[in-house]
Amino acid sequence: ESTYGDRLHEANDDGARLAAIVNESVTRGGKLIVPSFAIGRVEEVIYWLKRLEQAKRIPALPVYVDSPMASGALQFYAQRLNELDPDMKPAERDVRVFGTARMTVVATPQESAELIASHQPAIVIAASGMATGGRVLHHLAATLPDPRNTVLFVGYQALGTRGRDLCDGAKQVKLLGQVVPVHARVERIDSMSAHADAGEIMRWLSGFSRPPAMTYLVHGEPGPLEALKARIQTQLRWPVHVAGYLERVDLNLG
Repeated sequence: ESTYGDRLHEANDDGARLAAIVNESVTRGGKLIVPSFAIGRVEEVIYWLKRLEQAKRIPALPVYVDSPMASGALQFYAQRLNELDPDMKPAERDVRVFGTARMTVVATPQESAELIASHQPAIVIAASGMATGGRVLHHLAATLPDPRNTVLFVGYQALGTRGRDLCDGAKQVKLLGQVVPVHARVERIDSMSAHADAGEIMRWLSGFSRPPAMTYLVHGEPGPLEALKARIQTQLRWPVHVAGYLERVDLNLG
């Protein structure tokens, strides 16, 4: 899986970059819109916002989760706190693990519309993560034209998506049938991505007790695919094949 086969993620900075982006947004007096995958990533963003808030590294801003699917996932996690990793389990009962001091889960389309119309500084987390659909499209249409606002992407942005276009510096994007100018600040944090970077992939491959007969690379754009292929061939001297679209491979498992 070669999504990030040509790069290394940012080093774990204990939330320093996220804190800087939030504080800059506060200084500018605008909204911070976070397009996010509804399952898992929303919880991770909230977890980090809470940590930064408790450490007094960011102010206690209003935080809104505006995604029906994310809302359901938050309820699911809240009912299963005993299954969380040890470092995420609350030390006391009735502690809201995935919730900041001023967090609101948006319940209805009317509440979402009111939030979109509001110009008050806030953090809004909404799906989808690549801005291909969902309520985040309405938030982006309302906030992108204003230079006081910030859009923060916290996951991989596939080629051809609005998220990728914005990260690549698009001056305008089409949203909800209209061309919207981009004057807001666009930021990106790749370290939250669930996809391994080149270094992590190589460390995992290096742990094999013996080389495979063939290494097949998938799930990547041409640049990362070729970069990872070269890295594996150079460092491990393994045979590598970049899988083609709809290519079929017969594996001899005998």
